[in-house]
Amino acid sequence: MSGNTRTVHLVSVDDDLVSSARDVLDGLEGWELSLPETAEALLESPPAAGDAVLLDGQPPSGNVYETCRRLTGKTRCRTWVVVATDNALAEPIAHFVGATGVLRRPLEAEEVRAALATTGAQRPATGTAARGSAPSEPVLPEALLRDLQGNVDASLVHALTDPETDLFNYAFLNYKIDEEFKRAQRFHHPLSCLMLGFEGQASQDVLRELCGIFLSASRDTDILGRFDENSFLFLLPHTGPDGAVVMARRVVEVAERHGLRDLVGDPLKLAVGISFHPHPEVAGREDLFGRARDAFLAARRTGVGVATSSESA
Repeated sequence: MSGNTRTVHLVSVDDDLVSSARDVLDGLEGWELSLPETAEALLESPPAAGDAVLLDGQPPSGNVYETCRRLTGKTRCRTWVVVATDNALAEPIAHFVGATGVLRRPLEAEEVRAALATTGAQRPATGTAARGSAPSEPVLPEALLRDLQGNVDASLVHALTDPETDLFNYAFLNYKIDEEFKRAQRFHHPLSCLMLGFEGQASQDVLRELCGIFLSASRDTDILGRFDENSFLFLLPHTGPDGAVVMARRVVEVAERHGLRDLVGDPLKLAVGISFHPHPEVAGREDLFGRARDAFLAARRTGVGVATSSESA
């Protein structure tokens, strides 16, 4: 960037989208186009304040919303997801993971101009405050907030859940761990985080039976989500380490009684790692998650079944 010129950083391998972006920006005074190879390049070399980021909503691999979540709060500019015109769910989900909004394909000069005219510093990710400032409440689109409070939009709920288990998906978990950790800090109540999983793979029938065990051991206020193919993440508000251990052991014991097996016929042996707040070494959501993951890996390595972060340290 030189002088008063600002830059639009477009992350895409779609030649048509790149071409339309060039055409639009050629007609916008004070803007130029940059084509970073990956979104990670924007983390390694953050854009200048006032620049803009456009993420292709149809990447060849990966999840654009997860990419957007990783960028939110870590660059100094706002982020738009470029989506198909008929994608009705894109806007609320984009806001949900921290984006400024969406732009529609094909890019139109008037729409891009209006978006860039408001470009400034990107707001911090949900649940994250700028260094030295007081925490702010998470911001959700009004329509999405209504859905979460009871007026269920089945299509949106479907977009935020894992199709194999009907638990919340990874993007929603990332949002909720921010929200729940911040709430626990503000109101001084305990919060436990459980990472639970098994080695190998399991059929969808086994996964659904396992999730039924999870749900029967949980409360309405607990957040249960699928982290990856064979692990899960639970957030237990108003629950200290003792209560978390009770829940974890109940899940492990019931799963053993059900005799669940993986795809090769071996018994499905669960391991659980637990972290909790308040704790002197838990200063942020990253600590809460990281300590739960470390305890989970230790439990799986040693075969103890359930381990807390203090035991695995």
